[in-house]
Amino acid sequence: MASLLSVLVIAIALSLPVGLYLGLSQLQSFSRQLSSDPQLSIFLALDADSRDAASVSQRLRSDPEVGEYRFIARAQALADLKRSAGLSDVLDNLEHNPLPDAFVVTARANRAQTLERLRDEAQNWPKVAHVQVDSDWARKLEAALRLGRTAVAILGALLAAALVAVTFNTIRLQILTRREEIEVSKLIGATNPFIRRPFLWFGTLQGLAGGLLAWIIVALAVYLLNRDIAALGALYSASFSLTGLSPRDAASLLATASLLGWLGAWLSATRHLWGIGRE
Repeated sequence: MASLLSVLVIAIALSLPVGLYLGLSQLQSFSRQLSSDPQLSIFLALDADSRDAASVSQRLRSDPEVGEYRFIARAQALADLKRSAGLSDVLDNLEHNPLPDAFVVTARANRAQTLERLRDEAQNWPKVAHVQVDSDWARKLEAALRLGRTAVAILGALLAAALVAVTFNTIRLQILTRREEIEVSKLIGATNPFIRRPFLWFGTLQGLAGGLLAWIIVALAVYLLNRDIAALGALYSASFSLTGLSPRDAASLLATASLLGWLGAWLSATRHLWGIGRE
């Protein structure tokens, strides 16, 4: 029972940083997909006409650092919004189209400095109401993800130390329980490495069992969350789901758990066998 409780403690402690790491990986992958091609959005004033749009188009065409640009008319933007957001009933009741004409611009070099230079210039053009760099939010999200990864690393290091301590204490209790057996073994010539070997195997297997249980906990959590995420996404006409641990991540989890179990067992067995030998 004590060993099972130790395995449960190891599994819960491992599942916390692993689950956070998995969530951050999903957010990072999602943000990269959205921000893989940073763009500049130029919104014209509501009273702008076709000549104003043609003037902006001419400026973009003459800029050597502009790769591609696309004009989105007000009517097209409203129709796209009706189809994508599922708000056709609400938008049909509007007396006027509230959306402006817009240009979506992609730079040739695809660098933040180029987009920021284009933004500063476009803000001074006639009949331009607002200019937005679509990658700004992605950079903010990436900064938040870096902070999250640092927090997960710190949490993982602290919990790894706690797992070593749990294994250390478990092996310590086993050595104290078998103290007389260990003393007799030493009297007939058993060396410390020979006596220590089964404790190392036990610590390694205990860590491996904790890693397997942590894998199951994370997989179950992903399954339950995906069920609720699918229901939430259906309300917003969106599709998004979490994925479980990849084979490489699962192997890393099991290897790390086994290594931590071995390390705790080695420290405990070495410390206490050395003490028994001195006595």
